[in-house]
Amino acid sequence: MSDVQPRIAEVTERLIERSRPTRSAYLDRIRKAGAEGPTRTQLSCGNLAHGFAACSPHDKEALAGDRMANIGIITSYNDMLSAHQPFETFPNLIKEAAQAAGGVAQVAGGVPAMCDGVTQGQDGMELSLFSRDVIAMAAGVGLSHNMFDAAVFLGVCDKIIPGLLMAALSFGHLPAVFVPAGPMPTGLPNGEKARVRQLFAEGKVGRKELLEAESKSYHGPGTCTFYGTANSNQMLMEIMGLHLPGASFVNPNTPLRDALTKSATERALAITALGNDYTPVGEVIDEKAIINGVVGLHATGGSTNHTMHLVAMAAAAGIKLTWDDISDLSDAVPLLSRIYPNGLADVNHFHAAGGMGYLIAQLLEAGHIHEDVRTIWGTGMNGYRQEPKIDDQGSVRWEPISEKSHDENVLRPHDNPFQSDGGLKMLSGNIGRGVIKISAVKSEHRIVEAPALIFHDQNDVLTAFKDGKLNRDFIAVVRFQGPRANGMPELHKLTPTLGVLQERGLKVALVTDGRMSGASGKVPAAIHVTPEAACGGIIGKINEGDMIRLDAEAGTIEILVDDAELNERIIAQADLSGNEFGMGRDMFATFRAVAGSADTGASSIYGVA
Repeated sequence: MSDVQPRIAEVTERLIERSRPTRSAYLDRIRKAGAEGPTRTQLSCGNLAHGFAACSPHDKEALAGDRMANIGIITSYNDMLSAHQPFETFPNLIKEAAQAAGGVAQVAGGVPAMCDGVTQGQDGMELSLFSRDVIAMAAGVGLSHNMFDAAVFLGVCDKIIPGLLMAALSFGHLPAVFVPAGPMPTGLPNGEKARVRQLFAEGKVGRKELLEAESKSYHGPGTCTFYGTANSNQMLMEIMGLHLPGASFVNPNTPLRDALTKSATERALAITALGNDYTPVGEVIDEKAIINGVVGLHATGGSTNHTMHLVAMAAAAGIKLTWDDISDLSDAVPLLSRIYPNGLADVNHFHAAGGMGYLIAQLLEAGHIHEDVRTIWGTGMNGYRQEPKIDDQGSVRWEPISEKSHDENVLRPHDNPFQSDGGLKMLSGNIGRGVIKISAVKSEHRIVEAPALIFHDQNDVLTAFKDGKLNRDFIAVVRFQGPRANGMPELHKLTPTLGVLQERGLKVALVTDGRMSGASGKVPAAIHVTPEAACGGIIGKINEGDMIRLDAEAGTIEILVDDAELNERIIAQADLSGNEFGMGRDMFATFRAVAGSADTGASSIYGVA
């Protein structure tokens, strides 16, 4: 396989071979749908009249024929989420740009967008992971009207982009352009925010001081500036060829941001089946694009949530990505950026240091990503070695990216990485399989051997801390937190508490079948442990006081108990009735009942084991 390192080529080739039957069937389906031509020709006059009844006379006339492209806008706008509030103005921008370019655009539908920052540690967090599948289905409903020649997806945050891409791939015969809103400007440094959180956990500052710090950090429209799942999403969309070059981290409500949105609209119109550059999204997202996404995740120390999301998104395109693939790529890919929580910089600093254009250029030069892919830009990945600027007329022009990083504390060349392997590592052992984010964990904390303390609720950990019961070495086993148990909430609320104990010199770690925020960092956490306790996993057999060894360097997680004894133990039971109702959880009972395991994407739609 040309121009990539042997290990990258090996993983790519086995992914292609493993996926051959399902990928072939998927491509057959979308090519058949694409061959049927512009979709409105299939609609009856009554169908079509309903579809454009509220349009302007100009748009009605255009849509009555079959030669003018119609963009379906799927928006995740709401004005509670800072990351999604800027999308309020995007549909009109897109419609104006479409008309100027000889096309039409309609809002095909809206999808929910919840904020994990708002629901962190709350009951609503138990809906979070499954909201990805709801988003996919809601977007599918919008596109099912069959009125559209291309789709533009407006989304940013944690489950929204994965859900939107799953929907886009279900309609894989349509071109799909993803349009971000961009990060909010830099506020209170993330390190200072984390310091105040830790002081609050210790009882040294009150709620007033904590809220002041949080409000100075999350202070305006745009994505949170740390490198969690939301910003990992934007990196993925660009390195997988679904953004315009350099579009990921331009701030909202700026002339360049608006100009990029208009350019994205023009590009969506240019790649429909009505023209000569037809680029269906199901052909863009192939095995090489998925590999590029995983490599980008490792090179930037991205969110652990994508060890599930990438598996589910790949499955939507008939591609069978596994944790073994992700693990092997982690060993082969160096860490080239440090963005909080992996460093002190935020995504605005990353963008200023060279951003996605520099990162992609370095990965290409080192042979870590595939150049020969299809993208919405109409080129391979070499077309992404540039950055957008705005000219005097308010239009976008692209310039070659600098050959040097503007700040090697944030973004480094491939021959001088922060570390030789990636930021994520897969774990395996007699407890099961799991994931750990090591890019922010200091080397002295990467191996922990300590007795287990058992919890079935994250709040019990916090209570034990307040009662002074955690002043010792231990590994917190927080179980019955998986998809089948309670929807697999994030347990980021535990990070400040465990961080306090670690800074006291204690050896502490977390083992859980739940999730942590993509922003979690310095405390070693074996997460997404599968099989989960609710499905009979060995994590359910761990007893209080059992010695556990978590070795992030070797990639192992073991309960140091004789196999014979372990086999005889009975799986613990947990009362999960409290998770079945309240905050809408009763409506998600079916999701919990059928969700796949973490290593298959934890989805009720794709990749179910």
